[in-house]
Amino acid sequence: MVLLGSSGRLTAQATIHIQADQTTAKVNPRLYGLMTEEINYSYEGGLYAELIRNRTFKEDATQPVHWSLVQDHGGSGAMALDPSTPLNEAIGTSLKLTVSAGRVGVANEGYWGIPVKPNTQYHASFYAKAEKGFTGPLTLEIATNDGGAVQAHAAVSKLSETWQKYDVKLATGNVKASASNRLVISANQAGTFWLGFVSLFPPTYKNRINGNRSDIMELLADMKPGFLRFPGGNYLEGNTIATRFDWKKTVGDVAHRPGHLDDGWKYWSSDGMGLLEFLNWCEDLHMHPVLAVYAGYSMHQERVKPGPDLVPYVQDALDEIEYVTGGKDTKWGALRAKDGHPAPFPLEYVEIGNEDTFDREAGSYDGRFTQFFDGIKAKYPALNVIATTNVKTRVPDVIDEHYYRRSEDEMASHSHDYDERPRTGPKVFVGEWATRVGEPTPNMSAALGDAAWMTGMERNSDLVIMECYAPLFVNVNPGAMQWKTDLIGYDAMSSYGSPAYWAQQMFSTHHGDQVVKQEIAGVPTRVWMPPARAGKAGEPTPVAPAARQVPLLFFNATRDSKSGTIYLKVVNRDSKPEKVSVSIGGASIEPAGQIVTMAASDPSETNSITEPRKVIPVSAKADGLGGKFTRDFPAYSISVLELKGK
Repeated sequence: MVLLGSSGRLTAQATIHIQADQTTAKVNPRLYGLMTEEINYSYEGGLYAELIRNRTFKEDATQPVHWSLVQDHGGSGAMALDPSTPLNEAIGTSLKLTVSAGRVGVANEGYWGIPVKPNTQYHASFYAKAEKGFTGPLTLEIATNDGGAVQAHAAVSKLSETWQKYDVKLATGNVKASASNRLVISANQAGTFWLGFVSLFPPTYKNRINGNRSDIMELLADMKPGFLRFPGGNYLEGNTIATRFDWKKTVGDVAHRPGHLDDGWKYWSSDGMGLLEFLNWCEDLHMHPVLAVYAGYSMHQERVKPGPDLVPYVQDALDEIEYVTGGKDTKWGALRAKDGHPAPFPLEYVEIGNEDTFDREAGSYDGRFTQFFDGIKAKYPALNVIATTNVKTRVPDVIDEHYYRRSEDEMASHSHDYDERPRTGPKVFVGEWATRVGEPTPNMSAALGDAAWMTGMERNSDLVIMECYAPLFVNVNPGAMQWKTDLIGYDAMSSYGSPAYWAQQMFSTHHGDQVVKQEIAGVPTRVWMPPARAGKAGEPTPVAPAARQVPLLFFNATRDSKSGTIYLKVVNRDSKPEKVSVSIGGASIEPAGQIVTMAASDPSETNSITEPRKVIPVSAKADGLGGKFTRDFPAYSISVLELKGK
């Protein structure tokens, strides 16, 4: 029976029949992964643990932004950028400090503060040189912004007239945790000295040198991601060819990396998060790299013509693949070994460019893709090559599709798209997608839309082999966000997962390796009015959309072929609990199992820096199960029911 409820809602008794001994698709073990790019201060001031902002003094050619002059106890002096005294070819300027009298120094404000935690050791390093006769000492302090307290301090002496690197440890005691701090480097002896490449790191994940923030990495580790797509995204392309991710400038000693303007998102990238750091990130989380290579197109419609002009860029991609996978007997594999990682990394997928649908020159991507495809397949025939839009000249192994939906209903309305997609042609990688509801991170409404969409991707795992949400990160401080609705939020001190993060985590960590046959009936729906779209030539604008009935319940069932456990995912977008009748054939099910549920009293509920765990999944024992049972699923909820086979 189907009843028409209030507000155009169609109601019914929902049923799902699972035929556990009939497999409809194999689930790729790397189905759920991560996509990353430099946006919203994802690396600088985010995952990359460096605490000093503008450490190379290159962010602004006219002034040392994020640095200030400190003059204490009657001190007087001056600071200025000095391009006549470069640190090296890559870092063509330094910071000159002149001490006339008293204590004079420079202070760095960090990324919205320098985070200090009690009983913690920080690693500071810098390059310095001095005029003849000035030998120091220089004092390093992590101090409160008001100068009222020194949280940690150290000193270095024996400065010389040539550039020298200095490494010091700064250890805090039983101090109050706070981000209201700065790093101060000072002297109380008259004279002149220069600073180059000033760095400060807290403890990092797995104690990696030049590594990542532990708290954010732990959130990612809890997702058990299968892959990382890097380096992006618009960050790969840049607005211009000159500002693309030029991987050869991101490897080797960090003090010899020039950095570049992330002009897509209008801030400086130190390139401390370089190619090897991305690969180490994969290794630390047991992920496979999905390497995106620059394909001769940048977002301001700069492009390289296929043919001889494109040859160096294809070779650059082949060199990059060799850096990732080559042995120590290869040129670029030997460089990777010299950089600190002797063993090659695994690599199965290479993506050619990013969102080349935005290239307005007809046929440009076809020609560019063909040249990259042929070059890569000739040297690395086993690699799977991913296209970023449809091509005619070659058949890619995989095509990358991106979807950003503006509402929960819009995302839910597309959740069955892949059910009807033809199975001919390339496999699908959903490399960017999100329900864009909530800022800076998504709320429960977005998580419900996401979960509805994920049931469709998982159910169609014979076609959709990988997926990753985007963007992954956002620094929640004012002025840091360029894109609303991002999976994980953080400030200098702490981080949190949004409800959409937890939906991803639930799906990624609770599924089998087989999609089993499932028949669903009686799913309740509600009316959704799609937003008006712009009309075509000759049509009135806007074009009035037709109302749609959009499901309120979504399902998918997978089975672990080794244990026999069935994972039934149920998404209830309704404002009331929904009763679902479940029957299972082809397997004997134990009467007790487990259920993981994330629910909210209102779809606008969300997590934040101040309430990081307001909406999270909860695990509980589930009774009354078996070959046939009925269960209520809470309003505004995402559930994974684990059914144990006897």
